[in-house]
Amino acid sequence: MDKSRDIPASKNRSVREVAGVFLKLGTIAFGGPAAHIAMMHDEACQRRRWVSEDRFLDLLGAANLIPGPSSTEMAIYLGYERAGWRGLIAGGVCFILPAMLIVLALAWAYVQYGSAPQAVWLLFGIKPVVVAVIVQALWKLLRTAVKGPLLAAVGLLVLGSYLGGLNAIALIFGSGLLVMAIKNGGHLRRGDKLSLLAFLPGVALPTAMAQFSLANLFLTCLKIGSVVFGSGYVLLAFLRSDFVDRLGWLTDHQILDAVAVGQFTPGPVFTTATFIGYLLGGVPGALLGTLGIFLPSFFFAAAVFPLVARLRRSLWAGAFLDGVNVGALGLMAGVTWQLGRAAIVDWLSLMLAAVSAFVLFRFRVNSAWILLAGGMIGLVYKLVT
Repeated sequence: MDKSRDIPASKNRSVREVAGVFLKLGTIAFGGPAAHIAMMHDEACQRRRWVSEDRFLDLLGAANLIPGPSSTEMAIYLGYERAGWRGLIAGGVCFILPAMLIVLALAWAYVQYGSAPQAVWLLFGIKPVVVAVIVQALWKLLRTAVKGPLLAAVGLLVLGSYLGGLNAIALIFGSGLLVMAIKNGGHLRRGDKLSLLAFLPGVALPTAMAQFSLANLFLTCLKIGSVVFGSGYVLLAFLRSDFVDRLGWLTDHQILDAVAVGQFTPGPVFTTATFIGYLLGGVPGALLGTLGIFLPSFFFAAAVFPLVARLRRSLWAGAFLDGVNVGALGLMAGVTWQLGRAAIVDWLSLMLAAVSAFVLFRFRVNSAWILLAGGMIGLVYKLVT
């Protein structure tokens, strides 16, 4: 144990160090969770020696085992490791804060100018590129997550069930429980297996619209933050399921616009909730949406931190995570199809999606540049026709 943690002045310096590191990363960390985690590895393992390589991998495994944005949870874990409970809060809040403020400013500009002809065509060019970015991320994640015929079959079952209108939350947890049951089948009674199989299809999504309220917005974001496993792109399935299908507060086009803003900005993709909250409820909505979607990560991380080593060795936890990962990718594939139908509406949008996909798969290009190029092409096309 580091004895300097018992000295208040040293502890204060550690908290300030944690805050400084994650404020910097929250401001410059473009490129999605994998890039964020690589930057954290460089800061925490290589430059500052906060943790060993093995400990970093243990913490990363734990972040993948709990719901929420994995890069934000790594910031929380590393802050806790360095400076205790105050470091836990400082690491998470300072990583989220810069991205939230940037997204809030862009949400304001979107509300003010989003209906202007120039902005409409800028967004028209960006939306098919967003679909291509999601397809590339989906492909890369599939290559890692689908480790055999069982996981491939579960992922396809979730995809079909989601497109059939079944509940995203039930599907993602059902996929984890199903794989856990099959891989550890010798420890379960036949009746337990049948119960888990019955749980997988889930329940039909309610279609009744709900009147907007800040409380309902906060609770919806809190629920989403409590159940989303996997890549930040999986968040799209839950956002669409709740805000488009269940509540009727947003359209597919607005969800795509929110994702596009998330691609342009550094930090966690979950700050999409900031953008959505502002669209629905102004600054109070943005703050409540952000708080709701990130709050569960702090509680989950604090609860799991003492169990990191044990979870990493658990066959049950590993099997559950395997199932949840392919279930999340099944949801992600379903949402990609639905959003693609909304974004690709003519020859220009089809060309933008196809060329963007080729560039992303063929070259190592930051997606933000391709999104910017797509927006400029859409705008120029409108000006010359």
